[in-house]
Amino acid sequence: MQITNPYNYTADSYVSFGNFQLYATQRLLERSGIPLILGARAFDILTVLVEHAGNVVGKSDLMARVWPGVNVDEGSLRVQISALRKALREGEAGMKYVMTVAGQGYCFVAPISRSSAPKRLTMSSKLDHACNLPPTLARMVGRRETIREISSQLLLQRFVTVAGPGGIGKTTVAVSVGHELLTAFNGAVHFFDLGALSDPLLVPIAVASTLGLMGESSDPVTSLIAFLRAKRTLLIFDNCEHVIGSAATLSERIFENAPQVFILATSRESLRVEGEHVRRLSSLESPPDDADLTAAQALEFPAVQLFVERAVASGRRFELNDADAPVVGEICRKLDGMALAIELAAGRVDAYGIRETLALLNDRFKLLWEGRRTASPRHQTLSATLDWSYGLLSELERLILCRLSVFTGTFTLEDARSIAGDDEIDGMQVVGALVSLVAKSLVSASSDDVTTRYRLQDATRAYAVSKLVETGYGDTIKNRYAIYHEAA
Repeated sequence: MQITNPYNYTADSYVSFGNFQLYATQRLLERSGIPLILGARAFDILTVLVEHAGNVVGKSDLMARVWPGVNVDEGSLRVQISALRKALREGEAGMKYVMTVAGQGYCFVAPISRSSAPKRLTMSSKLDHACNLPPTLARMVGRRETIREISSQLLLQRFVTVAGPGGIGKTTVAVSVGHELLTAFNGAVHFFDLGALSDPLLVPIAVASTLGLMGESSDPVTSLIAFLRAKRTLLIFDNCEHVIGSAATLSERIFENAPQVFILATSRESLRVEGEHVRRLSSLESPPDDADLTAAQALEFPAVQLFVERAVASGRRFELNDADAPVVGEICRKLDGMALAIELAAGRVDAYGIRETLALLNDRFKLLWEGRRTASPRHQTLSATLDWSYGLLSELERLILCRLSVFTGTFTLEDARSIAGDDEIDGMQVVGALVSLVAKSLVSASSDDVTTRYRLQDATRAYAVSKLVETGYGDTIKNRYAIYHEAA
């Protein structure tokens, strides 16, 4: 939401409180003259509360102003209030700005003064200090060490791609790394969600526009590099997979020609360009399947922690007990420790209970469970997440993925050739497609000293099974698998 001129002031107006200055029309918050990093929703909440300083703003009124036309729960509001308080450093020297009024809403309680003085942002100051990072999660589960490692790796190598399947948490990690490195880059960290672009040719134009380069150019990449060449900044390119050619070209050229620019990309496959270092994001650790754990022991695993937190957040009075701990552990294992899948399953506990939720995981129904309304469309259901990945595959890759879905566990390269190949698709084509599916995070591979084994994650397999039926080859492939399995 863009709150336009909430004080009915001129563009030169600003509000002061403590050592903060709020320029509402320019969407700028400063502390002692230094621009602060604040997410768009938290900024909108601040402007509404300051507009009504000294008065209680009801939760429903506040959500209507900040999320117009969108149904959100109070949890989203609490997260943004928490981010706002963190940015304002509430508690330092006893300072208090936002008060919670139980059962009503929130009130801005600090004294304010209103003044008129122009605040002009130059292009260089916008790049050097402004930041458009989304807010971090109120609490990170199981990723803190990963975030530290990627932050250190990025500072050493300048160009890191976080790769992994949809829903594993790549964006969450990238945003957290950006916040981790804000001080190192003096606030010059910029986030670009490429998932919103439908045309790869728009990638450099969108990046240049976000950085404030609005002039027309026949070669936006060259203009962008010239602008960035002498600047130290971190660029985060999120969701590169569907515009990967353009994102790869732009990233490589920036890396080679702007030596003070650092790049963090997220994608379901690596960009495969000069300078890139790939970090594959692993799933959240789940309890082993032979463990008879107590609730306390189960909660040591990040996947279980996330499940319990999201179950509680969904509105259910839920406390993990020793009887349910093995069931929750099995749910997390069946979902392969995938953050999005765990969140969606936990959100069903209020309606179905723990054991029925586990039973439903054996049905394709789980692919249609809905998540947060405010999530991107491709992350609102597992089916939508997999639709996104499936749509980026070639026809051959789609066919091979569907045929491999008959394997309920791991399989070898020879297994894949025997089941997925036929008179029209030879063994080399199967191998090539399988390698590509691994690169695109739709098939996982693990090696030992003897062989490499492959596996489809549970949700991917359920999705691919349904697609196999649509191809008309379902019975043929299942019969071929049965004969092959008997002969093995």
